[in-house]
Amino acid sequence: MALKLVQTRKNEADNPIETSLREAFELLEPQLRPPFPLGVPTPPEYIHLNRAIVYGVLCEPHFATVHIKHLHGKITDGYSFFTHTVTKVVNDLYHKLVDSAKVQLIWVTTEMVNVSAIGTEALLVALLRQIVVGDCNDGNLWLCLELVSLFLAKWDCLLEEEPLVLTSALYTFLQLLADQYGPARNSKLEELKQMEIHFCVRMLREQFQLCLNVGRDLVRLLQNLVHVPEFRIIWKDLLFNPGEFRTKEFHDISRLYLSKTPSQYFLLQITPEMETHLRFLLTHVNLGSQRRYQAWFMRKFLSLPERETLLIDIVRFICCSHHPPNEIIQSAVIPRWAVIGWLLKSCRKNYIEAHIKLALLYDWLFFDEREDNIMNIEPAILLMVNSIPKYIDITHSLLEFLFLLVDNYDIERKDMINRGVFSAFCILVRKGVVHSLDILVNCDALSPLLKQRLGMLSSSMK
Repeated sequence: MALKLVQTRKNEADNPIETSLREAFELLEPQLRPPFPLGVPTPPEYIHLNRAIVYGVLCEPHFATVHIKHLHGKITDGYSFFTHTVTKVVNDLYHKLVDSAKVQLIWVTTEMVNVSAIGTEALLVALLRQIVVGDCNDGNLWLCLELVSLFLAKWDCLLEEEPLVLTSALYTFLQLLADQYGPARNSKLEELKQMEIHFCVRMLREQFQLCLNVGRDLVRLLQNLVHVPEFRIIWKDLLFNPGEFRTKEFHDISRLYLSKTPSQYFLLQITPEMETHLRFLLTHVNLGSQRRYQAWFMRKFLSLPERETLLIDIVRFICCSHHPPNEIIQSAVIPRWAVIGWLLKSCRKNYIEAHIKLALLYDWLFFDEREDNIMNIEPAILLMVNSIPKYIDITHSLLEFLFLLVDNYDIERKDMINRGVFSAFCILVRKGVVHSLDILVNCDALSPLLKQRLGMLSSSMK
């Protein structure tokens, strides 16, 4: 019977990655059974052999151990090409793979962790990105369970060889837990939730120094879980007992507030397929021609009500990970603020809308131009300004939410937040993103209270 790696629809074109792996396997199949050839392969032969073994491992579970032993005997590059090829399979083919190949992916990833293969971190991150937020189907839950099990089982090895990948797992599982503890979740998640909690608590209690790499979004994610007993204790320690984390650099939660989250973390909740379509929309589609692309995107990725939490991650991704060059900014391509406005208008649940606004405005609260990037805060001000007058409700809502955050987000550190928001407005005006705050201050449709606060800000900037 012919081996099968992917599920294909009738008349669907072959995938070039699958084709290259299958052709290598078919060419070298006689050499993939013991006794193996003793000669040293040339560089082109080595590449073909790696491709053939990838295909064999994924398509022949009963021969997988034989294939991997063959690989161990031939390796000359620290497994770099092998893991790179497996990572490409995950990024480009995961949603098409047959179930048995997905099982083998987890198995071969574990093998690569065991031998400390070059490229293991990228492979693990690629697998984490295949987890879809808000998706409770069996395949997605299976992947969550397999990965959290792998991270727990290989804790010591990963801590020694690839410690930063543990922070990627922490970011992912904290976000998943917030979604899994949300409204209308089912009981089959209980085992998975307990394992995710165990991993996250272990990271925060035993490796807090590592966790600091996540930056301020670690606080944002933990706030979503304060109703979970295990995280409520951690939250209290963050605020009142920072010494509990036994980390010299951490004396106060402001240490996290003032640390920008690296952009790669925002890719974790965006699948590669979703990223491709978002970047296409933000790079090639002109303003005014975007509606059919937006409608397709909604049907493809956000059609189910439980997927709506993805909007939060998409907004964070657009603000912090997609920074277009000047030629795109000055072109007719749909700007980031317009896409975020569309996502905000698409939201049907009030609590998710609040989280989207927080995702949009979060970097404003702690903005420091020496540390932060103006591109992270640009979409919010442009959305406020460009929504006047047609969508004044958006302008009013965002400004109201921003000042609500200033007054209530962290009362003990209100001065810091005031400085952050003031700094954000100052740099946006100074760099010419907006010419002044007058368009907001003089907007009759805004409430007198908002205009008063904006006026005070504007006066302080002069």
